[in-house]
Amino acid sequence: MKKLLQESRESLVRRASLLRLSAVSLAENMRSGSFRSLYRGHGIEFNGVREYLPGDDVRSIDWNVTARNDKPYIKTFEEEKELPVFLIIDQSFSMGTSSQKKNRLQQACEAGALLVLASEQNSSPVGMVLFDGKISFSCEPRGGQLQTMLLLSRLDEIPQNAVSGTALPQALRGASKLLRKRSLVFVFSDFRCTEWEQPLALLASQNDVVAVRITDPMDSSLPDVGTVNFSDSESGIHAFLPTSSENLKNEWRDDNNFKREMWKNYCLTHACRPLVMSTEDEPLTVLLRFFSKKERRKQ
Repeated sequence: MKKLLQESRESLVRRASLLRLSAVSLAENMRSGSFRSLYRGHGIEFNGVREYLPGDDVRSIDWNVTARNDKPYIKTFEEEKELPVFLIIDQSFSMGTSSQKKNRLQQACEAGALLVLASEQNSSPVGMVLFDGKISFSCEPRGGQLQTMLLLSRLDEIPQNAVSGTALPQALRGASKLLRKRSLVFVFSDFRCTEWEQPLALLASQNDVVAVRITDPMDSSLPDVGTVNFSDSESGIHAFLPTSSENLKNEWRDDNNFKREMWKNYCLTHACRPLVMSTEDEPLTVLLRFFSKKERRKQ
Protein backbone atom coordinates (compact mmCIF):
# COMPACT_ATOMS: atom_id res chain seq x y z
CA MET A 1 0.00 0.00 0.00
CA LYS A 2 1.27 3.48 -0.84
CA LYS A 3 2.23 5.64 2.11
CA LEU A 4 1.56 9.33 2.77
CA LEU A 5 4.33 10.17 5.20
CA GLN A 6 7.69 10.73 3.56
CA GLU A 7 9.94 10.02 6.55
CA SER A 8 10.61 7.10 8.88
CA ARG A 9 9.09 6.97 12.33
CA GLU A 10 12.58 7.42 13.84
CA SER A 11 13.04 10.66 11.91
CA LEU A 12 9.64 11.93 13.00
CA VAL A 13 10.44 11.03 16.63
CA ARG A 14 13.66 13.06 16.49
CA ARG A 15 11.84 16.05 15.03
CA ALA A 16 8.90 15.66 17.42
CA SER A 17 11.27 15.86 20.38
CA LEU A 18 11.69 19.55 19.54
CA LEU A 19 7.94 20.01 19.41
CA ARG A 20 7.62 18.23 22.77
CA LEU A 21 9.39 21.10 24.57
CA SER A 22 6.71 23.51 23.44
CA ALA A 23 3.88 21.01 23.92
CA VAL A 24 4.94 20.28 27.51
CA SER A 25 5.18 23.99 28.29
CA LEU A 26 1.75 24.60 26.80
CA ALA A 27 0.20 21.75 28.82
CA GLU A 28 1.78 22.95 32.07
CA ASN A 29 0.54 26.49 31.59
CA MET A 30 -2.98 25.32 30.76
CA ARG A 31 -3.06 23.11 33.87
CA SER A 32 -1.76 25.81 36.20
CA GLY A 33 -4.15 28.43 34.89
CA SER A 34 -1.39 30.96 34.19
CA PHE A 35 -1.98 30.52 30.46
CA ARG A 36 -5.04 32.34 29.11
CA SER A 37 -6.50 29.38 27.32
CA LEU A 38 -9.50 29.85 25.08
CA TYR A 39 -11.08 27.22 27.29
CA ARG A 40 -12.02 28.89 30.56
CA GLY A 41 -11.67 25.90 32.87
CA HIS A 42 -9.98 25.70 36.26
CA GLY A 43 -7.41 23.06 35.33
CA ILE A 44 -8.41 20.96 38.38
CA GLU A 45 -10.72 18.04 39.03
CA PHE A 46 -12.82 17.17 42.11
CA ASN A 47 -10.97 14.56 44.19
CA GLY A 48 -13.08 14.07 47.33
CA VAL A 49 -13.69 15.65 50.75
CA ARG A 50 -11.82 15.91 54.06
CA GLU A 51 -12.46 17.47 57.46
CA TYR A 52 -12.15 21.24 57.67
CA LEU A 53 -8.89 22.50 59.23
CA PRO A 54 -8.22 26.00 60.57
CA GLY A 55 -7.02 28.21 57.75
CA ASP A 56 -8.90 26.34 54.99
CA ASP A 57 -10.87 28.42 52.51
CA VAL A 58 -14.47 28.48 53.76
CA ARG A 59 -15.62 28.75 50.14
CA SER A 60 -14.51 25.12 49.69
CA ILE A 61 -16.86 23.77 52.36
CA ASP A 62 -19.12 20.99 51.10
CA TRP A 63 -22.34 21.91 52.84
CA ASN A 64 -24.14 18.67 51.97
CA VAL A 65 -21.44 16.47 53.54
CA THR A 66 -21.11 18.91 56.46
CA ALA A 67 -24.84 18.66 57.19
CA ARG A 68 -24.78 14.84 57.10
CA ASN A 69 -21.80 14.55 59.45
CA ASP A 70 -22.50 17.44 61.83
CA LYS A 71 -19.00 18.83 61.35
CA PRO A 72 -17.43 20.83 58.52
CA TYR A 73 -15.89 19.13 55.49
CA ILE A 74 -14.25 20.79 52.50
CA LYS A 75 -13.96 19.69 48.89
CA THR A 76 -10.50 18.71 47.69
CA PHE A 77 -9.28 19.03 44.15
CA GLU A 78 -6.47 17.49 42.17
CA GLU A 79 -4.56 19.25 39.45
CA GLU A 80 -5.15 17.68 36.06
CA LYS A 81 -2.14 15.56 35.09
CA GLU A 82 -3.01 15.10 31.45
CA LEU A 83 -3.98 17.27 28.53
CA PRO A 84 -5.91 15.18 26.00
CA VAL A 85 -5.10 15.98 22.38
CA PHE A 86 -7.55 15.32 19.57
CA LEU A 87 -6.98 15.55 15.82
CA ILE A 88 -9.69 16.10 13.19
CA ILE A 89 -8.23 15.54 9.73
CA ASP A 90 -9.96 16.20 6.40
CA GLN A 91 -9.20 13.55 3.75
CA SER A 92 -11.71 14.76 1.15
CA PHE A 93 -10.76 14.97 -2.54
CA SER A 94 -9.86 18.68 -2.41
CA MET A 95 -7.16 17.91 0.19
CA GLY A 96 -5.31 15.90 -2.48
CA THR A 97 -4.60 19.04 -4.55
CA SER A 98 -1.37 21.04 -4.57
CA SER A 99 1.13 22.91 -6.72
CA GLN A 100 3.99 21.74 -4.47
CA LYS A 101 5.79 18.44 -3.84
CA LYS A 102 3.45 17.64 -0.96
CA ASN A 103 -0.31 18.05 -1.21
CA ARG A 104 -2.63 19.39 1.48
CA LEU A 105 -3.41 15.95 2.88
CA GLN A 106 0.28 15.04 3.22
CA GLN A 107 0.90 18.29 5.10
CA ALA A 108 -2.01 17.62 7.43
CA CYS A 109 -0.92 14.03 8.07
CA GLU A 110 2.70 14.97 8.75
CA ALA A 111 1.64 17.68 11.19
CA GLY A 112 -0.77 15.22 12.78
CA ALA A 113 1.97 12.60 13.14
CA LEU A 114 4.22 15.11 14.90
CA LEU A 115 1.42 15.99 17.34
CA VAL A 116 0.70 12.31 18.01
CA LEU A 117 4.37 11.65 18.82
CA ALA A 118 4.66 14.80 20.93
CA SER A 119 1.56 13.73 22.87
CA GLU A 120 3.07 10.31 23.55
CA GLN A 121 6.27 11.88 24.86
CA ASN A 122 4.20 14.27 26.98
CA SER A 123 2.12 11.35 28.37
CA SER A 124 -1.03 12.95 26.96
CA PRO A 125 -3.90 10.82 25.69
CA VAL A 126 -4.44 11.39 21.99
CA GLY A 127 -7.35 10.57 19.69
CA MET A 128 -8.35 11.26 16.13
CA VAL A 129 -11.13 11.34 13.57
CA LEU A 130 -10.55 11.00 9.81
CA PHE A 131 -13.16 11.80 7.20
CA ASP A 132 -13.85 12.39 3.52
CA GLY A 133 -17.50 12.34 2.45
CA LYS A 134 -18.15 10.26 5.56
CA ILE A 135 -16.40 9.46 8.84
CA SER A 136 -13.81 6.78 8.02
CA PHE A 137 -12.05 6.47 11.40
CA SER A 138 -12.74 7.64 14.93
CA CYS A 139 -10.90 6.94 18.18
CA GLU A 140 -11.27 8.69 21.54
CA PRO A 141 -8.12 9.95 23.29
CA ARG A 142 -6.03 7.20 24.88
CA GLY A 143 -2.44 6.94 26.04
CA GLY A 144 0.32 4.45 25.37
CA GLN A 145 2.54 3.28 22.54
CA LEU A 146 -0.12 1.04 21.00
CA GLN A 147 -2.39 4.04 20.56
CA THR A 148 0.47 6.01 19.02
CA MET A 149 1.23 3.24 16.53
CA LEU A 150 -2.47 2.86 15.63
CA LEU A 151 -2.86 6.56 14.86
CA LEU A 152 0.43 6.75 12.96
CA SER A 153 -0.54 3.79 10.80
CA ARG A 154 -3.89 5.39 9.96
CA LEU A 155 -2.17 8.69 9.11
CA ASP A 156 0.24 6.86 6.82
CA GLU A 157 -2.47 5.20 4.72
CA ILE A 158 -3.78 6.73 1.52
CA PRO A 159 -7.58 6.58 1.77
CA GLN A 160 -9.10 3.75 -0.27
CA ASN A 161 -12.51 4.05 -1.95
CA ALA A 162 -12.87 7.66 -0.81
CA VAL A 163 -16.39 9.09 -0.74
CA SER A 164 -16.98 12.40 -2.51
CA GLY A 165 -18.04 15.44 -0.52
CA THR A 166 -16.89 16.32 2.96
CA ALA A 167 -18.16 15.35 6.41
CA LEU A 168 -16.44 18.22 8.24
CA PRO A 169 -19.63 19.38 10.03
CA GLN A 170 -20.39 15.82 11.16
CA ALA A 171 -16.79 15.31 12.34
CA LEU A 172 -16.92 18.49 14.44
CA ARG A 173 -20.26 17.56 15.99
CA GLY A 174 -19.03 14.03 16.66
CA ALA A 175 -15.93 15.35 18.44
CA SER A 176 -18.10 17.50 20.72
CA LYS A 177 -19.95 14.36 21.82
CA LEU A 178 -16.89 12.10 22.00
CA LEU A 179 -14.63 14.29 24.15
CA ARG A 180 -15.52 13.84 27.82
CA LYS A 181 -13.05 16.36 29.23
CA ARG A 182 -11.50 19.52 27.89
CA SER A 183 -8.97 18.79 25.16
CA LEU A 184 -6.59 20.53 22.83
CA VAL A 185 -8.23 19.96 19.44
CA PHE A 186 -6.55 20.51 16.06
CA VAL A 187 -8.80 20.68 12.99
CA PHE A 188 -6.84 20.19 9.74
CA SER A 189 -8.87 21.11 6.66
CA ASP A 190 -9.02 23.42 3.66
CA PHE A 191 -12.52 24.41 4.88
CA ARG A 192 -13.88 24.17 1.33
CA CYS A 193 -17.42 23.37 2.38
CA THR A 194 -20.43 24.88 4.10
CA GLU A 195 -22.20 24.44 7.44
CA TRP A 196 -19.02 23.93 9.48
CA GLU A 197 -19.40 27.21 11.39
CA GLN A 198 -21.90 26.28 14.10
CA PRO A 199 -20.35 22.86 14.89
CA LEU A 200 -16.91 24.50 15.15
CA ALA A 201 -18.23 27.15 17.54
CA LEU A 202 -19.84 24.47 19.71
CA LEU A 203 -16.62 22.45 19.82
CA ALA A 204 -14.61 25.57 20.71
CA SER A 205 -17.00 26.43 23.56
CA GLN A 206 -16.00 23.18 25.29
CA ASN A 207 -12.36 22.78 24.24
CA ASP A 208 -9.24 24.69 23.23
CA VAL A 209 -9.58 24.46 19.44
CA VAL A 210 -6.99 25.31 16.78
CA ALA A 211 -8.39 25.50 13.24
CA VAL A 212 -5.53 24.74 10.83
CA ARG A 213 -6.35 25.92 7.31
CA ILE A 214 -4.22 24.02 4.78
CA THR A 215 -3.48 26.32 1.85
CA ASP A 216 -1.48 26.26 -1.38
CA PRO A 217 0.28 29.14 -3.21
CA MET A 218 -2.01 28.58 -6.19
CA ASP A 219 -5.01 29.48 -4.02
CA SER A 220 -4.13 33.17 -4.36
CA SER A 221 -1.77 33.26 -7.34
CA LEU A 222 -3.08 31.62 -10.50
CA PRO A 223 -0.20 30.63 -12.87
CA ASP A 224 -0.38 31.65 -16.53
CA VAL A 225 -0.67 28.28 -18.31
CA GLY A 226 -3.25 29.11 -20.97
CA THR A 227 -6.83 27.87 -21.05
CA VAL A 228 -7.28 25.12 -18.49
CA ASN A 229 -10.08 22.71 -17.72
CA PHE A 230 -10.85 23.42 -14.05
CA SER A 231 -12.83 20.88 -12.07
CA ASP A 232 -14.29 20.95 -8.59
CA SER A 233 -13.00 17.79 -6.92
CA GLU A 234 -16.00 17.71 -4.59
CA SER A 235 -18.90 18.47 -6.97
CA GLY A 236 -17.36 17.30 -10.26
CA ILE A 237 -18.28 20.55 -12.04
CA HIS A 238 -15.95 21.42 -14.98
CA ALA A 239 -15.19 24.77 -16.64
CA PHE A 240 -12.58 25.96 -19.17
CA LEU A 241 -10.97 29.18 -17.92
CA PRO A 242 -8.23 31.41 -19.43
CA THR A 243 -5.46 31.61 -16.81
CA SER A 244 -3.78 34.45 -18.74
CA SER A 245 -6.75 36.75 -18.05
CA GLU A 246 -5.87 39.50 -15.56
CA ASN A 247 -9.52 39.74 -14.55
CA LEU A 248 -9.61 36.05 -13.73
CA LYS A 249 -6.33 36.30 -11.79
CA ASN A 250 -7.66 39.23 -9.76
CA GLU A 251 -11.02 37.61 -9.09
CA TRP A 252 -9.29 34.36 -8.12
CA ARG A 253 -7.03 36.17 -5.65
CA ASP A 254 -9.77 38.38 -4.22
CA ASP A 255 -12.18 35.50 -3.75
CA ASN A 256 -9.54 33.47 -1.91
CA ASN A 257 -8.57 36.42 0.31
CA PHE A 258 -12.23 37.13 1.11
CA LYS A 259 -12.97 33.53 2.10
CA ARG A 260 -9.79 33.30 4.17
CA GLU A 261 -10.59 36.51 6.08
CA MET A 262 -14.18 35.38 6.69
CA TRP A 263 -12.87 32.08 8.06
CA LYS A 264 -10.29 33.82 10.25
CA ASN A 265 -12.77 36.34 11.66
CA TYR A 266 -15.31 33.63 12.42
CA CYS A 267 -12.70 31.62 14.31
CA LEU A 268 -11.54 34.61 16.36
CA THR A 269 -15.07 35.63 17.32
CA HIS A 270 -15.98 32.10 18.41
CA ALA A 271 -13.05 31.27 20.74
CA CYS A 272 -11.16 29.27 18.11
CA ARG A 273 -7.51 29.95 17.26
CA PRO A 274 -6.90 30.15 13.46
CA LEU A 275 -3.61 28.85 12.04
CA VAL A 276 -2.61 28.83 8.36
CA MET A 277 -0.27 26.12 7.04
CA SER A 278 0.76 26.20 3.38
CA THR A 279 1.85 23.19 1.33
CA GLU A 280 5.23 24.94 0.95
CA ASP A 281 5.70 25.24 4.74
CA GLU A 282 7.62 22.93 7.05
CA PRO A 283 4.90 21.56 9.43
CA LEU A 284 7.21 21.36 12.44
CA THR A 285 8.28 24.99 12.01
CA VAL A 286 4.66 26.17 11.80
CA LEU A 287 3.68 24.24 14.95
CA LEU A 288 6.71 25.40 16.93
CA ARG A 289 6.00 29.00 15.93
CA PHE A 290 2.40 28.58 17.03
CA PHE A 291 3.36 27.30 20.49
CA SER A 292 6.10 29.91 20.93
CA LYS A 293 3.60 32.69 20.18
CA LYS A 294 1.37 31.32 22.95
CA GLU A 295 4.37 31.38 25.28
CA ARG A 296 5.09 35.03 24.46
CA ARG A 297 1.46 36.03 25.14
CA LYS A 298 1.75 34.53 28.61
CA GLN A 299 4.62 36.82 29.58
